[in-house]
Amino acid sequence: MYKLLVVDDEEIITDGLAEILSDLRIPGLDIYKAYSGSEALEWLNDTRIDIVLSDIRMPEIGGLELMEIIRRNWPRCRIIFLTGYNDFESIYKAIQASGVRYLLKTEGNAKVIAEVRDVLRELDGELQKDHLLQQATEQRNTLETLAHGDYFRHLLFGTEGGMSTVRAEDFRKLDILLDPHKPVLLVLGSLIRARSLPSFTERQEAALAVKLLGDGYLREKTRSVGLIDRYGDLLWLIQPEDNTPPAESAQTYETIVRFLEGTLEHIQAVCCDSLQLESSFTVCRTLIDWEALPDAYERIRQLQYNRAGDGANMVMTVQIEENGPAGQTKERVRSEKFEQLAGHLEGGRKDAFMELLQELFMPIDTGRLAEGAQAAELYYSLALVLISYINRRQLHEQVPTAALLRFDAHCSWQEGFDYLSRTAELLFTLRRNVENSRAAEAMAAVCHYIDKHIAEELSLVRLAKCVHFNPSYLSRLFKQEKGLNVSEYIEDARIGKAKELFASEVLKIQEIGTRVGYDSPQSFTRFFKKATGMTPQEYRDTARDEH
Repeated sequence: MYKLLVVDDEEIITDGLAEILSDLRIPGLDIYKAYSGSEALEWLNDTRIDIVLSDIRMPEIGGLELMEIIRRNWPRCRIIFLTGYNDFESIYKAIQASGVRYLLKTEGNAKVIAEVRDVLRELDGELQKDHLLQQATEQRNTLETLAHGDYFRHLLFGTEGGMSTVRAEDFRKLDILLDPHKPVLLVLGSLIRARSLPSFTERQEAALAVKLLGDGYLREKTRSVGLIDRYGDLLWLIQPEDNTPPAESAQTYETIVRFLEGTLEHIQAVCCDSLQLESSFTVCRTLIDWEALPDAYERIRQLQYNRAGDGANMVMTVQIEENGPAGQTKERVRSEKFEQLAGHLEGGRKDAFMELLQELFMPIDTGRLAEGAQAAELYYSLALVLISYINRRQLHEQVPTAALLRFDAHCSWQEGFDYLSRTAELLFTLRRNVENSRAAEAMAAVCHYIDKHIAEELSLVRLAKCVHFNPSYLSRLFKQEKGLNVSEYIEDARIGKAKELFASEVLKIQEIGTRVGYDSPQSFTRFFKKATGMTPQEYRDTARDEH
């Protein structure tokens, strides 16, 4: 999904261009409006914008000043300048910048549409043939990646001891560019529906490719280190790229959070187009001290688990409690197979879990594991994976566990294995039901917000903030849950509210338009006639005749 922002201090031009572009119904393109450079900055500070169609000469903040800010904060954003001034100095400055185009207002709407379509093709091509993906392929299995991953997994286990001097020395030896004395932001990523990658090696290679791809994007504006955790998920630790003064540190980190939210959507698009993988990302906007890293990591995993829907191509931003004393990470001793099994259960990968469960039971089923004590150890190890998950998710009331730790309660090995399998099936079913329930609740909250704020601007970005999703994920989840687009629901709600208000003889048509979000009478008339086939006055006259 791409986002285009139309910026002009002349309202009629802004509304006209936005309406023309909206009427094209270009798939995956959302149109937003700003009536000044300052209002455009509010959008750019709030969300990623992919294309800015802007006038050059505007009061307060002009197009060139806006361009410089965009270049700093959203280096991949494309700019199309549209002006009626014969200002050669401004034109010259504009066309010197990368990703900037220039049009005269006198060239007409057809030229504007052609330029927008051309920029969209350019963005599509960049996603499909991104040079960072090629760099990622060439860097696979490098010593630095492996060394950094091992070291940070060691930190996540909480076994470091917390001495900053030792940490600083480790960073120096491993050539880690992060500051060992400053806090970090965390991004947790998961690959969705990994059953298309049947082998462990393929899954690891895919995760490594996405990790290195993300490294390339994130280094455009941050210092970061990425790793693959014990569950096969991705984790990035992120700091500002420069030595930010303490007084500006909080603002700089907040700017990075906005950059992450937009950039992760780009990474997801490249994953889909070039790797045929869907991914989910959780951004933690809380600053995490190194001593609190293990606890923060486990908390973010919990928050990602509590998402609404399946998480495919989701970017969720979360906040956790302020850093406290570093907790002790509890590690369970189990073999690599059981760790992998726990990872599949934690990640919701049912097919991979059941396949590995069958593989682990195979020695008993074929008689190769003849000793009773070894078979009992295998059973209890499998049962502990399930019980550990049930405890973490507090599912005791929904999942019967009485026989899980009573190996002797089963008449045969096969019966015991079947019981474990049924319990696992139930856990996956509960997870999916909870995800669906949370999705329905989240979309109900969005609908309630729309109904309560029908007179206000209801952009996808604004609605996404209500449920703490990224706009593209909200759009997909809303269509999945409600069977229609967010914009269609808003239009239906506004039509319904307008018809309801027409029952009042007191309100003027212009007042009704304002109450359903249209300050311009002409815009309200066009909208109403397009939806009902009648002008507001014709509808009111018809309603009077019927009564």
